[in-house]
Amino acid sequence: MLASLAPLRDDVCAPAPPRAWRPGWALAGGVLGTAAQLQQPDLWGWGVCIGITVAGLLALALRGRLAWLLAGAALAFGGAGLRALSLSEQALAGALEGRDIAVVGRVASLPVKDPQGERVEFIVERASLDGRPVPLPPRLLLGWTGGPPAGGDRPGRPGAWAVAHPNPGLVAGERWAFEVRLKRAHGSLNPHGFDRERWLWERGILATGYVRAGPRDPVPQRLGQTWLHPVDLARQRVADAMGERLGHSRAAGVLAALAVGDQSAIEREDWALFRDTGVAHLMAISGLHVTLFAWLATALIGWAWRRAAPRWPAVARRWPLPWVAGWGGVACAAGYAVFSGWGVPSQRTVLMLALVVGLRLSGRRWPWPAVWLLAMAAVRALDPWALLSAGFWLSFVAVGLLFASDPAREAPASGLAWRGAQALKRLLREQALMTVALAPLTLLLFGQVSLVGLAANLIAIPWVTLVVTPLALLGLLAPPLWTAAAGAVDALVPLLQWLAAWPGAVLHRPVPPLPLALAAVAGGALLAMRLPAVARAAGAWLVLPVLLWAPPRPPEGAFELLALDVGQGGAVLVRTARHALLYDTGPAWSPEADAGERIVLPLLRALGERPDTVVVSHRDSDHSGGAKAVRAAFAQARWLSSYDEAPANHCLAGQRWTWDGVDFEILHPGPEAWANRGLSTNAMSCVLRVATRQGASAWLTGDLPAAQEVRLALERPSERATLLLAPHHGSASSSSPVLLNTLRPRWVVVQSGYRNRFGHPARVVVERYEARGIPWVESPRCGAATWRSDRPDELRCERVAGRRYWHQDVPLAPAPPAAD
Repeated sequence: MLASLAPLRDDVCAPAPPRAWRPGWALAGGVLGTAAQLQQPDLWGWGVCIGITVAGLLALALRGRLAWLLAGAALAFGGAGLRALSLSEQALAGALEGRDIAVVGRVASLPVKDPQGERVEFIVERASLDGRPVPLPPRLLLGWTGGPPAGGDRPGRPGAWAVAHPNPGLVAGERWAFEVRLKRAHGSLNPHGFDRERWLWERGILATGYVRAGPRDPVPQRLGQTWLHPVDLARQRVADAMGERLGHSRAAGVLAALAVGDQSAIEREDWALFRDTGVAHLMAISGLHVTLFAWLATALIGWAWRRAAPRWPAVARRWPLPWVAGWGGVACAAGYAVFSGWGVPSQRTVLMLALVVGLRLSGRRWPWPAVWLLAMAAVRALDPWALLSAGFWLSFVAVGLLFASDPAREAPASGLAWRGAQALKRLLREQALMTVALAPLTLLLFGQVSLVGLAANLIAIPWVTLVVTPLALLGLLAPPLWTAAAGAVDALVPLLQWLAAWPGAVLHRPVPPLPLALAAVAGGALLAMRLPAVARAAGAWLVLPVLLWAPPRPPEGAFELLALDVGQGGAVLVRTARHALLYDTGPAWSPEADAGERIVLPLLRALGERPDTVVVSHRDSDHSGGAKAVRAAFAQARWLSSYDEAPANHCLAGQRWTWDGVDFEILHPGPEAWANRGLSTNAMSCVLRVATRQGASAWLTGDLPAAQEVRLALERPSERATLLLAPHHGSASSSSPVLLNTLRPRWVVVQSGYRNRFGHPARVVVERYEARGIPWVESPRCGAATWRSDRPDELRCERVAGRRYWHQDVPLAPAPPAAD
C-alpha cells in the first residue's frame, strides 16, 4: 500500500508555512465536532443546530488556530445535527407498527440470501392502509420468507412458516406491489456489542419488516423492471453468474466479495478463519485493491493515449497525456469503488488518489497531514456516522502511520535483483509496522489480535492482490477465469487453516477503557515510527497497560448479574470475584445465525471471561440455540442442563457449590421430575438460585410454568429474592401470584423480544408486578440489564446509560397479548 501511495509523499508533499496549516486546524476540528455530535443521547432542535452552524461560519473570519479549530468543530457538529434531524423526521409512526400495509416500490440493493429467504432494501413509492395513503420511511429493510404461522404476526422458528406465495427471487431495480408488516428499526443492545440500530440509521433505514405471503395474504405482484438502480443490478448479475459457474463453494463467496463487494456471500466459518489469521481486510474491497485497479487503469489509458496521439495531434495537445491518464485512472478507480459497494476504505482511497493526481498535475506540494485530513474530512462529510465504524479508523490510522513512518527513499538502481530486494524489504517492513502499530487499535475495536497475521499477510497480500483479485475482475470479461480464481482461493485456504491451528494463533484480551486504549494506540504509533530508542521504549510502556488490564470484578462475597439483550430468548452472565457462570445461551434465529456466536461470545471475550460453568435451562431453541457456538469456544467449562443424556451433566435439585463467598444452588428439577418423562421441556427448566451471605439473591427460572413455581414457593415459604428473572419471559402461564407473594422481589428482569409474536410480557403479568410495587424492566426498553448484589437498589440499563439519538424510543406499554 505504501509503495502505491509513495508518490504522494515524494512528489506532492513538502513542508508548508504556518499560515498554510490554518485549514488543517479546521479539518481537525471537523473530526472532533462530528465525534462530539455522535455522542448525543438526544438531538437538539433545528434552531440550535442552525445557530451552531452559523457560528462556525462566522468563526472562519477570525484569526488563529484555535478559532479555525472551533469553526471546523461547529460546522461539523451543526451539519451532522441537521442531517440527523432531517432523517429522524422520517421515522415510522408507532400506530403503523404491526399493521398490514400495501406498498409499491423498488428493490434498491443486492438481495442478501439466507436459508429462510432474502432480505433487500426497498424504496417506497406509495403506501396505503385500508385504502388510505399513509407516510412511511422512504427506505425499508424487508425480508421475504413466506407467511407467518397461524396466530402470529412475526417470523417464528425456522420451518414454522405457511408459504403460499414463495419468493421468486428479487432483482435489483424491480418494482413490486405487496403487503408488508413493519416495525421501527430496533436491535439488541449489549456492552461492547454490535449496534444494529446505528447500522440501519447510517443506511437511512428507519423501519424493518417482512412481506406478507401467507395463504390469506394478497398475492405479491411484480410490476416490471426499472433502470433506476443500474449499479446494483449489474452487481447482482455478476454475483449470480459467479454462483452459477462456481456453485456454493467457499471460493464463490470470496470472489463475490472481491468483485462486487457482496461480503454476505462469505460463510461464517470462513470469516472466522480470515479474522483469526488477520487477512479479513483482503477479503473485501480495500484501499489496496482500489489502488492497484487505479494503477492498472492509468497504465492502460496512458498506453492507449500514446498510440492515439499521432492520429489526433490536436486532441493530444488539448488533453495532455498526464491529465488523461491521471484523471482516467481516478475515474476508473471511482467506478470500481462504486461497483463494489462504496465502503469507507474505497472512499478514502479514491479521495486520496484524486488529491495526489490534482496536486501533482498542478505542481503543488502539500504536507501529508493536510492531504490525510482532507480525505478524512471528505469521508466524514459524505457520512458523519462513518466515524463509528471500525473500518474508518483502521483505514485512516494505517495510512497515517505509513506516511509518518516512511523512510527516506534510496537512490534508484537499474538492477532487477536490487529492485526486487527493495520491494521485498518494503513489504516486510510495512507488514511488521502494521502488525505492531495497529495491534492496540485492533484490541480496542475487536478484542483480539492475530499473532500469525504477519506471516499470513506476507503470503496472502501478494497472492490475493496480484492473482485472485485480477482473475476475479477479468472474469467479468472471460467467465472461465473465475474457475482459475477459485482455484487460487482454494490453494490459499489450507495455508491459512494451518496458521490458525498454531497454538496461541489469536490473542484475546478484554476491551480496555477508551483513555487506556488511546494511550496504547499512541504507543503503537511510537513503536512504528523511525524514532530514537528512548521514544520507542516510551511507546512500549504505553502499550503494556492494555495487555495487563482486566475489567473490574465484584468484591469477595458479592456477585454481578448481566441479563443480555438477545431478543426473544434468554442468556445471563453471573460473575463473582474470580469465577463466571453462563445461564442459557440465547436463541437460534436460523441455521446460519444464533445469539451464541453473535452476542454471547463477543461479550464474554470483551470482558475477558471464560465461564467455569454453563447451565442451559431447557431444550427450547430460544434458550439453547447458541449452545453449540459457546461449547466450541469454552470446551473446558462444566455443562449442566435438563436434557443432556449424560447423568453427570444433569441439573438436579440439591446441587450446590460456593465461589468466592457466593452460594449457587439448583432448585429444580428434582429426581421425581427426571423420572416423569411426560413433563414438558418448560416444566423441566433448571432453576438456579445465587445468593450472598448478606442476604441478596437472584432467581434464574428459565421457562418454568406456574405449577412448578407454586411447588417451589410452597417448599420455601420464607425464601426471598432481590432479583427475579421473569419466568418464561413474562408469559401469562408463569409469574404466579404465589411465587411473587413468596419471593417479593425487589427487581424483575424480563428477557423478551421487541414486538414478539407471543405478546411477552403479558399484560396480566405486568399488572401483577405493578400491583405489588415491583419495579420491572424488559429487554426492548432496557437493553442488557446489569445488577450487583452489593448495590441491590441499582439496576443499569444499557439502552439508558449508552443511549444515542438513533436508538428508538420503545413504548412503555407491552405489546398486545397474543396466543401463548
